[in-house]
Amino acid sequence: MKSTHKDLLHDIEICVSSGQNLPIILSDVCNLLKDKVFHYDWVGFYILDKQNSLLILGPYCGKPTEHTIIPVGKGVCGQVAQSLQLKIVQDVTLENNYIACNLDVQSEIVVPVLKNSQFVAEIDIDSHSTAPFTVDDEKFLSAVCDLLSPLF
Repeated sequence: MKSTHKDLLHDIEICVSSGQNLPIILSDVCNLLKDKVFHYDWVGFYILDKQNSLLILGPYCGKPTEHTIIPVGKGVCGQVAQSLQLKIVQDVTLENNYIACNLDVQSEIVVPVLKNSQFVAEIDIDSHSTAPFTVDDEKFLSAVCDLLSPLF
């Protein structure tokens, strides 16, 4: 993990232990990630509505999106909710099941938040660059999701 990611992870640990409610913590995490990582142009959380098998958009920062509700299984976010596996799409034009948020988006990474091995939410990050996501991003964002998991 890059040193920038380590510093940022420390900042996120402080947010998590702040005693704030979950929406405020998630909002703070979105802002930190978008402000501190150059290629994170849209950062948001989708929270599972288990009863209806839907992902509901929670806190986010970046351009507004019309995709506030996504069925589990649909699009990259829905696939991650179903598979429980992180997914990187380095070029969204090559993805069959892609739900376009806006024309600027070139790539996307979605990382599940698991609590007791159950999917509860995910972090979704869009980039205006093609193929910016690395193994460091995977490790870093997985660590972020592990930190957030107990809050759900």
